[in-house]
Amino acid sequence: MITPRVSDISGITGKIAPSHLAESWDNVGLQLGDPSSQVSRIMVALDPGRPAVEAAVETGCQLLITHHPFIFTPLKKISTVDETGRLAILALKNDLSIISLHTNFDIAPGGVNDLLAGLLGIHGAQPLRITGGDEYVKMVLFAPRGCEEKLLAAMSPFMPHIGNYRDCSYQGGGTGRFTPLPGARPFVGEVGASHAEPESRLEFLLVKERIAQAVAALKGAHPYEEAAYDLYPVLNRGEAYGLGRIGKLAEPVTAGAYALQVKERLAATGVRLVGDPARLVKKVALCGGSGASLIHEAQRKGADLLVTADVKYHEAREAEALGLALLDAGHFSTEYPMVQGLAGQLRAALQAKRFEAEVLEYQGEREPFSFW
Repeated sequence: MITPRVSDISGITGKIAPSHLAESWDNVGLQLGDPSSQVSRIMVALDPGRPAVEAAVETGCQLLITHHPFIFTPLKKISTVDETGRLAILALKNDLSIISLHTNFDIAPGGVNDLLAGLLGIHGAQPLRITGGDEYVKMVLFAPRGCEEKLLAAMSPFMPHIGNYRDCSYQGGGTGRFTPLPGARPFVGEVGASHAEPESRLEFLLVKERIAQAVAALKGAHPYEEAAYDLYPVLNRGEAYGLGRIGKLAEPVTAGAYALQVKERLAATGVRLVGDPARLVKKVALCGGSGASLIHEAQRKGADLLVTADVKYHEAREAEALGLALLDAGHFSTEYPMVQGLAGQLRAALQAKRFEAEVLEYQGEREPFSFW
């Protein structure tokens, strides 16, 4: 087993929730700390406030991973005058790094909204508002036989999953011909002499966003002085991704009964329902956290009810006018499932890479509102 560094964990979280999925206004990724620091214990929390930072320090964690960003707006100073500065100094003094996964983890498959859909019994969940979809290119590379596994391993991080399959590639054989010129340092063959080498041809898809990184990784792993590869545009696209989710319940239920189910499953202190409690609900939309901006998408896509949080008065009236029921289950309650969900994904990824690091779930967070 290997002790990972902060950069290794950042690479793992970057695959769980790629940074390019985040909204343009967001701030995600490594917020504080040294990428080269070793990590033996990680804490996952919703908020990067004092309770979580102190808990991480007290339990000997070297890394805190949160949903809400530790640094959201640009900092003009770091001092003990404000809470962010005090927490930054506390973390740095105790060699604690902080990574945040925000809207990228909302949007990512298996992220906040998929976790919420699973808890709330929503089947066949699809993105509610489409924000994009991965574009692919095909890479074809040529290498001397015996190097295939090393090269495919180097390319694996940049290859998309195809349904429930990963590391999808095709391999064929052939003969590569070349003449090394003066100044060359050929892996096989001699300078000035034509050479024929039995080679393998490897084909696979790459995520277009990551071509530059993939080519750099290829050149680092390829035995030839000049890596032999081609890139082709393709019409294949990955699955669409976006904010929120929409799907169906197994059986119709009244809005009032479903509100009670949601309250119980999320252990929410309270929920607010907009609409007739007796209305039958079958198709449900959701968005963890503040998702009232998705009211029109939910109505257009035929949702009977939208589960979200932070609903304002005029937004409630707007939903009434559209004939859409709303269920405000609270910002904390609709996002807190990410702690357990992300911790589980991290443990699986660490084990797969043979990294030895303990993952703790911070249990001290509570709903900030009291209901009277």
